[in-house]
Amino acid sequence: MATQTLILIDDGGNETAPDHRVSHSQGQLSVRSRRLYGGRKDGLQLVELTAGTTTVSILPDRGLGIWKIVSRDLTLGWQSPLKGPVHPRFVPLAEPSGLGWLNGFDELVARCGLVSNGAADFDSSGRLRYGLHGQIANLPAHQLQVTLDDTAGTISLTGAVDETRFLFQALRMTTTLTVHADRPRVGWRDKVENLSDRPASMQMLYHVNFGPPLLGANAELVAAIEELAPRDAGAASDVPTWSRYDAPQAGRMEQVHFAKVRADADGWASALLIAPDRANAATLAWRGDTLPYFSLWKNQAGLADGYVTGFEPGTNFPNPRSFEESQGRVVPLAAHASVQFDLAIEHHAGSGVESARLQLLSLGANNLPRIHDQPRADWSR
Repeated sequence: MATQTLILIDDGGNETAPDHRVSHSQGQLSVRSRRLYGGRKDGLQLVELTAGTTTVSILPDRGLGIWKIVSRDLTLGWQSPLKGPVHPRFVPLAEPSGLGWLNGFDELVARCGLVSNGAADFDSSGRLRYGLHGQIANLPAHQLQVTLDDTAGTISLTGAVDETRFLFQALRMTTTLTVHADRPRVGWRDKVENLSDRPASMQMLYHVNFGPPLLGANAELVAAIEELAPRDAGAASDVPTWSRYDAPQAGRMEQVHFAKVRADADGWASALLIAPDRANAATLAWRGDTLPYFSLWKNQAGLADGYVTGFEPGTNFPNPRSFEESQGRVVPLAAHASVQFDLAIEHHAGSGVESARLQLLSLGANNLPRIHDQPRADWSR
C-alpha cells in the first residue's frame, strides 16, 4: 500500500515526459497521458484516470475540462458534430460574432468563465466586449500532477489554469479532481484566486452536457426546484414539460430555463437525469452557496446536429455580463482573495436509479416549486 505522485507538467509549465507519454498503474488505479494527433485535435493533451470501473478523460489544454466519463460500460458525454476534442488553436474566441467558442464545444464538462461566462456581450457601438462563455475552457494548464493512493482507493489530479491580461485581471483556477475505485463518482474542487493587488470580479458556470444513451424520448430530470422561469419566449412553450425530453427532432431550436434549486441539509444541490429505460442515471451535485443559480439547456435537435441537454450551475445566469452585473450577479474578489466551487458527477444503475430519484423527490416534498410561464425580467435580459 502506497501513495505516489507523478508530475506531468512542472511549475514552469514544462511537460516532464520527453515523449509526451505517461502510463502508470497501481492496483485498481492507473493514469495515462498522451498527445493526440491529426485533424483539429492535433497536439492536444489527453489524460485518462482510472479507478476501479470508472475512467475519466481530462483535457488540460482546454481548461482541464472533462471530455467524458466511462462508468462500467456506460459513457457519460455527448456526440458533438465537431467530433473533437478540439485544440484551442482552432477556436476563434475573438471572432466578431462572439460565437467562436462554439467551434470547440465537445466536452461532458466545459467550464465557462472566469471573467465572463454567458452570452456574447457587445458595447454600444457593436464591438465585442466578451465572447460567448468566456476563455477558461480554451486556456492550458501550466501545472499538473496526479496522485495515486491505493490505501484510500483514489486517484487525484491537481492542476492550475491562469486567465490573466496585463493591466486588466490576474485570475488563477486551481483544480483538484478525484476518482474513487469503490464508487462511480467523480468529484472536483475549483479554487479561483485573484492574484492581483487590486480588487476584481469573476463569474463561473459549469456546462455539464449529457447525450444518449441517458438522453432520449421520455428521459426525466429530477431536481428540488424552488423557482423556474423560461429564458425567453421560445422556451415558454416548454414550461409544462420542462423536466421531460422528446426524441430528436431535426431543426428544433434550443430551449433554456433558468432556476434556483433547493439544497439539502449539507448545502448540496443536485439534478438527476434518468435514462428512458430507467436502467441508468447520472447525478450532478454542487455546493449551492457558491453556485446559487441553475440553467437547464435542452437542445432536442437531430442526432447529427448535437442532441444534448446541459445542466449548468453557476454564480449567475448565462446572460451577457453587463446585464448580470446590473443585477448584482458577479462575484467580487478582494486582492488575493479566493472562492471555491465543489461539484460531483455520479452514475447510478439498477435499483440505485430509483433510490436517487426518491431521495431528490423527498427533498422538495413539502415545498411546491414556483413555476413561471413567462421570463422573469430580472433573470433574463
